[in-house]
Amino acid sequence: METSTTYREIVKQVIIQYGKLRPSHGDIRLDPIFDEMHDRYALMQVGWDRGRRVRGNLIYITLQNGKVYIEYDGIEHGITQDLIAMGVSLPDIVLAFLPESELAASTAWHQ
Repeated sequence: METSTTYREIVKQVIIQYGKLRPSHGDIRLDPIFDEMHDRYALMQVGWDRGRRVRGNLIYITLQNGKVYIEYDGIEHGITQDLIAMGVSLPDIVLAFLPESELAASTAWHQ
């Protein structure tokens, strides 16, 4: 199977698993959003907690040039290890939420 196809399936599986979780409080729904045409994948949260509206993304990942770009990771322990455990090669993970000045330093952790 082609790497981008494999990574696409892994990303979807990880997001689906997080989408099954239920927040510890509030009436919040977690919605996996997949745009395979543009290789954009997200986990959105929407609902109410203590009389306040909750909405926004928890995870946002894009696939570009054979790599997995973590654009946003709002999961407490992070999703990087989940992606690696499912088969994404560490050098193919880009922590896109870091500024470029920190991005070079962050790649040292996988060399």
